[in-house]
Amino acid sequence: MADTSDFRNGLIIKFKHDLFTITEFQHVKPGKGGAFVRTTLKSLRTGRVLDNTFRSGESVDIVRVERRKYQYLFKEAVGFVVMDNETYEQITIPEELLGDQQKFMKEGIELEVLLDDKDTMISVEIPIFVQLRVVDTEPGFRGDTATNAMKPAKLETGATINVPLFVDIDEVLKVDTRTGQYVERVKN
Repeated sequence: MADTSDFRNGLIIKFKHDLFTITEFQHVKPGKGGAFVRTTLKSLRTGRVLDNTFRSGESVDIVRVERRKYQYLFKEAVGFVVMDNETYEQITIPEELLGDQQKFMKEGIELEVLLDDKDTMISVEIPIFVQLRVVDTEPGFRGDTATNAMKPAKLETGATINVPLFVDIDEVLKVDTRTGQYVERVKN
């Protein structure tokens, strides 16, 4: 058992029957009363953010986790098949672990899988930025950028995002997977 003095950003703890990562913490020692630690926790399963205060010295359950890199191969009916980059072992990731991220998954990208000490998958993270080709969009107009207007564009993974008017079919775009927004065109 560890206590609040072991807190650091990125530490994973078991709290309220769920796994949380500490994204922020602050040790507070008021003039009156006992010291405490104010934390911001993010659930690894649901992604919800929770603010919580622990008494200084309170014991917590620290969870040991391992991060492994996997390469996405293809989609099956039961999930996504990925390959371990070191052992070449293939496993299937259930769709619910990826959530909305799956619409930006292209074959060959590298995923980071978080595993607990029993080799159970806790969460899966895809790269923050991916490069995807536009397969369908309305014709673009050069120079029409004064209004910052956007139009929908369908990407090679099937996802639809809003892009500036000058983007055409077969252009490669850099997309932010956290927000699902266009970042920039990629130069070949």
